[in-house]
Amino acid sequence: MFDINPATSSPIFQQIEEGILRMIALGVLEPGASVPSVRDLARTLKVNPNTVARAYQRLSERGVLAVRRGEGTFVADQPSQPRKAERNEKLREAAQQYAGAAVAVGASLDDAIDAVETSFNRVVREHRRNR
Repeated sequence: MFDINPATSSPIFQQIEEGILRMIALGVLEPGASVPSVRDLARTLKVNPNTVARAYQRLSERGVLAVRRGEGTFVADQPSQPRKAERNEKLREAAQQYAGAAVAVGASLDDAIDAVETSFNRVVREHRRNR
């Protein structure tokens, strides 16, 4: 489905949330689609099931996932999208972190922008290919 990186400062449950949201945004997970059980995803990602459960709970509270007793967890029929302010804040945080890394390695602005475009296109391609 997606990978997590335990070495980053981002909590694992948050990486799981972002992975699910990314898959929905790219159309890999469509409205009404079943998502893996907590145990299955925990086994796949090699994390504690409580970590996956926390991510699923937070996504359910946001209206992104829907739990159907006895059936499992599904992408909501109309998954809520992050508010524009929330989306912009996440982009600003990521951009600040990336800009700091780019400056630290001596990259020019053009090189940094090219790397972002390349990475963005690769992520979209990989997720669409894994559909």
